[in-house]
Amino acid sequence: QVQLVESGGGLVQAGGSLRLSCTASRRTFSSYTMGWFRQAPGKEREFVAAISWSDWSDGFSTYYADSVKGRFTISRDNAKNTMYLQMSSLKPEDTAVYFCARSRAGSGTYSRTADYIYWGQGTQVTVSS
Repeated sequence: QVQLVESGGGLVQAGGSLRLSCTASRRTFSSYTMGWFRQAPGKEREFVAAISWSDWSDGFSTYYADSVKGRFTISRDNAKNTMYLQMSSLKPEDTAVYFCARSRAGSGTYSRTADYIYWGQGTQVTVSS
């Protein structure tokens, strides 16, 4: 069983920044694509960003939802079993519970909730206008 623990959420004014962290309980973290999703009240859980498992010489591959592209940056530190989401230029519509997740073995896609098997408990991000 893999445990994922998010931290770093909070209340911030529009235009501000936050950095979320997700720490995994097992060293197999480095072998899987990791993702961030968010869920606002009354809405479906939606994809935010993902980062590949492979640390090829040209770095990890990263993927973003159009709504956060250019404002959010996903990264990972495999030595610390930790993934990050740096969020800048935050907007009230970014308000949601943010979840980190680890992909299923062999998953070839990254933006669907079904691509992920382990989830954290979530951390609340609230952006005031």
